Amino acid sequence: MAQNCKSKTNGNHANEVNQVPSRRHFLSGGMMLAGGAIVGGNLAVARGANAHGSDLIKIALIGCGRRGTAAAIEALNTVGGGIQIVALADVFENNLHTAYRGIKGKHPDKIDVQGRRFVGLDSYRGVLQTDADLVILATPPAFRPLQFEAAVAAGKHVFMEKPLATDAPGVRRVLAAAEVARASGLAVAVGLQRRHQPGYQECIRRLHDGAIGDPIFARAYWNGSATARRPRKTNQSELEYQLRNWSQFTWLSGDQISEQHIHNLDVINWLLNAHPLEAQGQGGRSWQDELSGQTFDHHMVEFTYGSGTRLLSQCRQQRGCWNGVGEYVHGTKGSADISHAKIFDAAGNLIWKSDAAAAKANGWQQEQHDLVASLRRGDLPCEAEYGAISTMTAILGRMATYSGKIAKWEDALASKIGLADCDQLLSLDAQPPVLPGDDGRYPVAQPGSKVHQV
Repeated sequence: MAQNCKSKTNGNHANEVNQVPSRRHFLSGGMMLAGGAIVGGNLAVARGANAHGSDLIKIALIGCGRRGTAAAIEALNTVGGGIQIVALADVFENNLHTAYRGIKGKHPDKIDVQGRRFVGLDSYRGVLQTDADLVILATPPAFRPLQFEAAVAAGKHVFMEKPLATDAPGVRRVLAAAEVARASGLAVAVGLQRRHQPGYQECIRRLHDGAIGDPIFARAYWNGSATARRPRKTNQSELEYQLRNWSQFTWLSGDQISEQHIHNLDVINWLLNAHPLEAQGQGGRSWQDELSGQTFDHHMVEFTYGSGTRLLSQCRQQRGCWNGVGEYVHGTKGSADISHAKIFDAAGNLIWKSDAAAAKANGWQQEQHDLVASLRRGDLPCEAEYGAISTMTAILGRMATYSGKIAKWEDALASKIGLADCDQLLSLDAQPPVLPGDDGRYPVAQPGSKVHQV
C-alpha cells in the first residue's frame, strides 16, 4: 500500500504517517551531505487541497508519449466521481495530437483541453497555470526534478513516472521538493507500480513476517529486446534528435538500469527496507555503435546492503538472447519468486502462492485507482522518498558499471556532477550537454578511465 503524508479521520487531520524515511533520515547516519549540498530552493509553500469526495478531479498531462497517454487513460478509468483531462503539454506537437486522439478514443466525454494545449520545452509552465488539481509528469526523466519542483510550487498534486532523476543532484532536488509537498499537503505518487499490485504486496508482507527467515541473497532481472532508434531527419536540431531518441542518452534516461531496471531494484529495496551501501559491476555496448547513442545495452551489478545481503542485478536490451523480468530472494529457511508471488521452503517445496488474479493484476491501472481513491478520501500518498531512493540505487549501479570501480552510496549521493542543466534548455535550438564528435559518434563511458563515470 502507498504511504500517506496525511490522512483524514472524521474530518480531522491525523498525525503524519510515513513509513518511508524522510529526506532528513535518508541523509542521516553517516549519509548527511557536507556543506549544505541539499537546499530547498525558492519553492513557495503551496496550499494543500482538500478531499475531493465525488467532486470533479481535473488532470493535466505533461509528456504525451505512450506511457503518459496510458497513465492518463488509466486515471480516467477510475470510479467514484467526476474526472477529466483539462490540459496537455509536450515538447512535440505530433505527440500532443496523438495523445489527444488516444485519450478521446477511450473517454470522449472526459477530455476538454480547448485552449489548454501547450507545445515546447517550456510547455509545462502553461499547464501549471491552469486549474488542474493533479498533474501527470511523463516527460524524459532528466526533466523530472525541474517539473516536479515547479508542480509542487504551483500547488498541484503529482503523479510522476520513474525514474525521478538521472543524476545525484537531481535526486537531491526531488527530495527537497518532496519535503515542500509534504508540508503543503500535496499528494505525490510515483510510477513504481509493483508496490500497488496485490500479489507483490502479499508476498512482501509474508517475507517481512519471516516466511523464509532472514534474507541472504537476492536476484533481480530485466532482460529484454533492443529498443528502436528513430532516424535523424533533415534539418533536425541535435537536441530534437536526442529528445526523439531519449532512451539512448544517459543524460535524458539515466540508461536502462535507471529507466527500466529500477522496477526490480525497487522491489528489493522494499523487501529489505533499505538501500545498498555499495555496488560493483560491469557493462557495455555489445551490439550498438556510438552512432546510435551512448547508453550501455547490458549491466551486471552486485549490490551490498548493510545487513550483508547481496543482490545480483542484471539488465540487458539485446535481440536473440534469453529474456526474463523478475525478482527472487533466498533466505535462511526458504526462497521466494516475488514476481510470481510464490514462496518455497528450504527443500524447494511450494508453501504459498498468491491468488492468480492478484498475481497478474495490472499495476499501472491499480496505482491510478489507489491515487484517485486517496484524493477522494483526503489521504495523501507520499511516494517521492522511496522513489528517490530507488532512483539513486539505479544511479549507484550505473556509476559502478560506467567506472568499473566500487561505488559507495554516501559518495554517490553527495556527487555534485550533473548530467545536464535542464533549466537552461528553453528551445530545440539549444545545445544539448552531449554532442557527437566529427565522426558522428557519441562519447560512451569507458570503465577503468575517468571518462563519463557518472
